[in-house]
Amino acid sequence: MNVYLSSPAVFCCCAGSAGGLWNSVTSGNRSGIKKVTALNGKEFYAARIDDSLLREPASARYDMRIIRIEEKCIRQISDLIEKAKDKFGASRIGVCVGSCDNGTEFSVAGHREFFKNGEFSPAYALEMQGADYVATYISEAFGLTGPSMTFSTACSSSAGALIKACELVQAGVCDAVVAGGVDIASDTTLIGFDALEAVSPEMTNPFSKNRHGITLGDAAAFFLVSHEDFSESRIGILGYGETADAYHMTSPDPTGDGAVRAMKSALSKAGLRPEQIDYVNLHGTGTKFNDLMEGRAMEVVFGGYKVPCSTTKSMTGHTLGAAGALEAGVCFQAILNGRADAGRNGKNGGSAYPLHVWDGQPDPEIPSLNLTDRNFKPEGTPVRICMTNSFAFGGSNVSLIIGELK
Repeated sequence: MNVYLSSPAVFCCCAGSAGGLWNSVTSGNRSGIKKVTALNGKEFYAARIDDSLLREPASARYDMRIIRIEEKCIRQISDLIEKAKDKFGASRIGVCVGSCDNGTEFSVAGHREFFKNGEFSPAYALEMQGADYVATYISEAFGLTGPSMTFSTACSSSAGALIKACELVQAGVCDAVVAGGVDIASDTTLIGFDALEAVSPEMTNPFSKNRHGITLGDAAAFFLVSHEDFSESRIGILGYGETADAYHMTSPDPTGDGAVRAMKSALSKAGLRPEQIDYVNLHGTGTKFNDLMEGRAMEVVFGGYKVPCSTTKSMTGHTLGAAGALEAGVCFQAILNGRADAGRNGKNGGSAYPLHVWDGQPDPEIPSLNLTDRNFKPEGTPVRICMTNSFAFGGSNVSLIIGELK
C-alpha cells in the first residue's frame, strides 16, 4: 500500500512555511540563530522562534509555549485534516507526535514557588506536564478520536512518529494520521545539554575539524499521512529503518553499527540500492562523536557512491524531537522543487540542494562526504529520492526514505 505525505506544515526560527524553510536551507540563512541568556546567566546561541509570533491557542487546556508553536504550525494543514475527517470519520484519523518537552516552563515556575514557600501553587497540577499533551491537544482541537500517541526517543522522536503513522495506515487501523513533531530549546534543555558539554560556544560547525557541538532550536513540523494523496504531490514514504543499539545513554556507538542497520533496513524496505538515493539529509549535530560515527556509517552503507548530503541544522538549529519531521519536510521540498523546475533551481540544470554550512575544514578522521556546500557542483539530475537520518540518545536510530510514488 502506498503511504502518501501531504505538503508539510513547518514553523521554525528561519521559516513559517515549507516554502520559507526551503528558501532558508538553500540560501544558508542563519539569521534565526541568536544569542540568548538562560536562567543560570550563561549565554548560548539558540535557534528560538520569536515569541511575538505566538498567540494563546483558543482551545488549549494548558497554555504553554510548546503548544503555541504547535498550534501555529498545525493550522497550516487544518483544511487537509478537516477534509480527511469528513471523508473517513474522526475515529479513523490518528495522531502521532514526537517531542521531548513536557511543560518544563510549568516545572520551573512550580518548583520556584515550592522552594520559596514550601508548597506548590494551587494553580499547578502535575497533569500539566503529561508527556501526552502535544498529541492530545491536536486530537482535542480537531475532534479526532483515533489513536493518539506521543513519542519521546530524544532526537529521533518525530521520525519514529512518522514510522508509526505509516504502520497505522498500512495495517488498516487508520485511514490518515496527523504526524510530526514539536520541541523547544527551553532554558532547561540549554542548561542540560551544556552540562553534557555538547553545546557549541559558536554557531554549530558540522563535520568540521573545528566543530564544538550543537546549536539547539525550536520547531514544529507536521504531515497528514494517508493512503490517499491529499496534496496530490505523489510524494510519500518509500521505506524506513529503526534500530536501538543502546550503546550508551548519550554517546553514539563509535562504529556506527546501529546507524548502518537503520539505513540498510530503510533501503531494503524501499527495494532500493544505495546509488538510487539522490540526497541524504544527515543527522549532523556538530558534536565530535555524532559526526565521526555518522561519517563512518555513511561510508559503510554508500561505499564508493558519493551521494550528495548535508545537514540543515546549521540553519534550523538542532530541534530535538521535531528534527526528524522538520528534515523530512526539507526532503519533501527538495523533491517538489526538483520536479517543478530543476533548471531554474540548479546552476547546472539540476535540482537545488540544501546547503551545507560550515567552515570548509574537513576532519581527517571522518570519511570523505560529498557535502553540498558552496563548492558543490550538481550533476544536473533532479532529486527524486531522499534519505533522512535521525540518530538519538540511547542509540535510537531512524532512517526514512522519501520519494515519488507511482
